[in-house]
Amino acid sequence: MSAVPVVFDGGVLVGAVAGGNSPFRSWPSPPPTSGNAYADCVGIIADAAEFSLWLSPHILENTTRVLQESLKWEPNDADAYLGLLARAASHSGGGILDPRHTVTDCPDFEDNAILDLAAETGALLIVSDDTDLTSMSPWRGTPILRPREFAAKVDGMRRHRRTRRR
Repeated sequence: MSAVPVVFDGGVLVGAVAGGNSPFRSWPSPPPTSGNAYADCVGIIADAAEFSLWLSPHILENTTRVLQESLKWEPNDADAYLGLLARAASHSGGGILDPRHTVTDCPDFEDNAILDLAAETGALLIVSDDTDLTSMSPWRGTPILRPREFAAKVDGMRRHRRTRRR
């Protein structure tokens, strides 16, 4: 089974470490148990079982900006987290790609950057809590799921697979 390409918006990446109950050095492995759906999403990617995460320089720059400006992270801590995300994306079969900016479906440039990446990588899922994005689901046939929905669907899929093997 090949990995399903997926794109997370920066809010998911920030939310994974903003809650404080899921340190990024040891992601939870689903079934989701952390109480932080964002961290559970990153944990799913860290498992590298079903999904390949695609990131862009734009997403990573915005993640860094929010971590440093809003959450007051030190630059070294933000760099360490971004390095971990880059390694997780690569390990999952995804990576970092700077897509062409061709999508103008959303009035928000930031959201179009997410859609650009999804279009260029052939992502079959987008995970976001951004209402502008989720209201567009399915976007050009691509579902846009909230982090809690994504984690719950993966949990259900994995549980179903385990019961079928018995």
